[in-house]
Parts: sequence; structure tokens; C-alpha cells
Amino acid sequence: MALTAAAAELLVRLTERHGPLMFHQSGGCCDGSSPMCYPEGEFRLGASDVHLGDLRVDGLERPVGVWMSKAQFAYWRHTHLTIDVVEGRGSGFSVEAPEGVRFLIRSRLLTDEE
Repeated sequence: MALTAAAAELLVRLTERHGPLMFHQSGGCCDGSSPMCYPEGEFRLGASDVHLGDLRVDGLERPVGVWMSKAQFAYWRHTHLTIDVVEGRGSGFSVEAPEGVRFLIRSRLLTDEE
């Protein structure tokens, strides 16, 4: 799992406003291809979620946790994921929505070495 420089920069700014953050990728109907960014603890995680890991971001004291629903993980478990940011409106539920940008997951198949 990785993070682009643009996404890392945005996470630093958003953390200044909202405090520690987390990502959740549900695969649901509302912006299902976009990772949703929430203030840490404001999205209720459960047994149907997989913790993919924590993103270390220069400028942030705490890592940003990333979770995905088990159903989505079943499709993406053989991929390397990179969180990026692009212009455009995403979901109103994700903290970057007022910025005029949205987070996006880019994926590629894992190599044999990975």
C-alpha cells in the first residue's frame, strides 16, 4: 500500500483541521471506488472490515489507518493499492469533499516478489 505525494500533502492539511484521520474502502454504492477519509473513530469498524495497514505520512505524528470491507478485499487482495487525489467532487461524507478534490485508489496486480 502506498500514498502519492499529493495525497500525503492533503492528509497533512486535513489532519490540521480534523485531527487524526482514517480511510475506509467499502465497495458500496456511494462512491464505491473512492476511499472515504474520516476523522479517526468516526466510522464504525466491525467484523466485516479488514485492516490493510497504516500509512506513515511525513509531517503527521500518527499513521493513517486504512480499512476495507471483506467483500471488497476478496477482489483486491492480489493488488498493490496507492491512494491518490484528483480534482473533482467526491462523496460529501469524506473530509476532503469541501476542497474540490477526492481521494482515489489506483491499483495494480502484485508482482511475484510481492
